[in-house]
Amino acid sequence: MGLVINKDLCIGCGLCVDACSSSALRLEDGYAVLDESLCTLCGICRESCPQEALRIERDEVSTCDVTAYHDVWIFAEREDAMLPVALELTGCARTLADARGCRVAALLPGGTDAEADVLIAAGADMVLTGNDVLLTLKLEEPYAEWFSRLAKDRKPEIMLFGATAFGRSLAPRVAAALGTGLTADCNELTIDPESGLLHQTRPAFGGNLMATIITPTHRPQMATVRPGVMPVPAADPSRRGTVEQVGAELRQGLVKLLSETQSSGGSDLQKAEIIVSAGRGIGQRKNLQLVRDLAEKLGGTMGVSRPLVEMGWARQDQQIGQTGCAVGPKLLITCGISGAIQHLAGIANAETIVAINTDPDAPIFSVADYKLVGDAVEILKTLIEIL
Repeated sequence: MGLVINKDLCIGCGLCVDACSSSALRLEDGYAVLDESLCTLCGICRESCPQEALRIERDEVSTCDVTAYHDVWIFAEREDAMLPVALELTGCARTLADARGCRVAALLPGGTDAEADVLIAAGADMVLTGNDVLLTLKLEEPYAEWFSRLAKDRKPEIMLFGATAFGRSLAPRVAAALGTGLTADCNELTIDPESGLLHQTRPAFGGNLMATIITPTHRPQMATVRPGVMPVPAADPSRRGTVEQVGAELRQGLVKLLSETQSSGGSDLQKAEIIVSAGRGIGQRKNLQLVRDLAEKLGGTMGVSRPLVEMGWARQDQQIGQTGCAVGPKLLITCGISGAIQHLAGIANAETIVAINTDPDAPIFSVADYKLVGDAVEILKTLIEIL
């Protein structure tokens, strides 16, 4: 696979050299010459060549027998305990599996029997746990080896990961090992009733449109899902499932964990039942104290929109939206947030939204249950005084 230059057609005009943004081409003895180490195979040089002297040769794409693959797998990620996204994925997987007439398996490395019972109650038919000491550590290489080894042996049709920091690092390693594709940061997953393919929908072009991606010739179909996007299913204690310990004997990867340090702070936005969030309409940085005060009086936490993080008024872990946290609180109060599509994508699962904005036509009002047109600072002061 690579860029091929036909010297019989090349006239040494240099247009391809000028077009190459990677500086991978140069003229030598009247012909274009390629530095393969710099070429990104973007194809711009080929389009600029008037002689059609350039072409890109790609390896033939292999396919697999898709009929040999069954079941929906999810990664039940845990830290000190199982993360909420594990249950969100389980509920989503249950819906997909019911549409396909197959089972749901939850992969729970280093998990407990109690956590396995929770996953089964949420919709899993089986829980696979590993007994290798490396699975008690969160290192991508041993995890990827375990996941890919299991997938090659048991052939799942679909594999889902939470789009956490670890999940975003692990999932592409597994996809590469299995020779399949991966759609990142999905906010909707459905089964096409005609083809049976997984429709993987995610924001594209800065959140200005939604793209639906399919994987027709490779398996498993893999996706990461942002935490907080999918609802947590109601637990059914009567459900029964199996728990299986899978022998691992994994290899130590290139990275060795020497120690761990617990980070301080953190907003726990994804777990919060009440959130008061602020946007640029809050006016001044000092007014964020009003947002904190209201959140404290309501027993909640504070969130912000992206501009406040970019201005240095708040931490990254307090940001709500497409590039921050997706949240699903019981109550969300937004103060001076206009409601760009990227922000709305992060609050889609909020149960009740109270929006405060001076603009009666602000997009945030299109999703709000209660709409207050007015100055956010004055309304905040009034609410705090009442409480």
